[in-house]
Amino acid sequence: MRGFKNTIILVAILLLLDIYVFMAVRGILSDSSGRTRTIVFSIYWTLSALILFTIVSLPYLNWQDWPVNTRSFVLTVIFGVVFAKLLVAVFLLLDDVRRGVQWTFKKFSSGAAVSSDISNITRSRFLTQAALLMGGGLFATILYGITNRYNYRVHKIKLSFKNLPPAFKGLRIVQISDIHSGSLSNKEAVAKGIALIEAQKADIIFFTGDLVNDRALEMDNHMDSFSQIKAPMGVYSTLGNHDYGDYYAWPDKDANGYSAQRTENLEKVKALHGQLGWRLLMNEHVTLDRGGEQIALLGIENWSAMNRFPKYGDMKKAYAGASHLPFKILLSHDPTHWDAQVRTEYPDIDLTLAGHTHGMQFGVEIPGIRWSPAQYIYKEWAGLYKEGNQRLYVNRGFGFLGYPGRVGILPEITVIDLV
Repeated sequence: MRGFKNTIILVAILLLLDIYVFMAVRGILSDSSGRTRTIVFSIYWTLSALILFTIVSLPYLNWQDWPVNTRSFVLTVIFGVVFAKLLVAVFLLLDDVRRGVQWTFKKFSSGAAVSSDISNITRSRFLTQAALLMGGGLFATILYGITNRYNYRVHKIKLSFKNLPPAFKGLRIVQISDIHSGSLSNKEAVAKGIALIEAQKADIIFFTGDLVNDRALEMDNHMDSFSQIKAPMGVYSTLGNHDYGDYYAWPDKDANGYSAQRTENLEKVKALHGQLGWRLLMNEHVTLDRGGEQIALLGIENWSAMNRFPKYGDMKKAYAGASHLPFKILLSHDPTHWDAQVRTEYPDIDLTLAGHTHGMQFGVEIPGIRWSPAQYIYKEWAGLYKEGNQRLYVNRGFGFLGYPGRVGILPEITVIDLV
């Protein structure tokens, strides 16, 4: 019952938003032909009605069983339209405030004789047009971003460490993260991304978590593709928050939150790494040998400083026995781990590699400007960060989740050369 009431409230708010924005659309088209107004008004209300109907129907449509890309597209259209209208409404509200102030000033000015009807103060045509243009532009940008979801980019950086053993100088690392195989539907496009990984001629490859969205079966159609990822010194991986299946509504989940199906699924996800030829690191470390010298590679399960994400990682366990090695690399999915524990408790972890944020799949990264909504949630959200002698690199993700697109923040393949 409570869910139904919340749906009704949401629909009522969206309907009021539709009416408010429609008034602006109608005003702009006041001088247009009757045919033009009929076409535009019909499109506007048909789309609005479809969105409202979908929102009301979702609880009865077995939403979770829909193909993930269908769900993502429907949500993209709904959120795209709603956010576009909200943007328009903000501009219109500013204009209404202007009109209200102007009316109040005229009404109470000495000797002023004005009508009490605020409608005599016309709405700014310029602001209305700007609002509709920006709202339409936002929606078009969101749709355009869908074409960028497989537009892989290689980010190359060189890192220098004083304590790096000479034999490891020149080591080329490739990092990928957040594959989210359940969202990948274009195998041909994915194959191009994998070919791009292979073209980097990495000595060693690291994957920093979120192989799936929820379930191991999402990889069924992609095993042949990702098993091609190989390197002379091996491929090493960790788990991300989505790999545990915590966000899926398992049918056998009991009152205490336990699900045997979830437990079985997690074991299958772990096994996938081995089937791909990857070495999954579960709160442990391995010693990497090169030219008779050694460094440590640590990998832990998901560890987040945010309560809404799981904290399964155990750094104490992973670090045990590695203190004597002169150089240490840590694979940890969530970048909040770096500030919360790695820097404060393990100052000899030289390089941490993470993912998780996707750069929110939306933002701007051009010379002189670097912005994403992710920066309001994560202190370290994409790229390289440095504190003292320690460094963190946050990969922007190979795949995508939720919004089936990328605007400004493109899918990434990271190449790190140790010099």
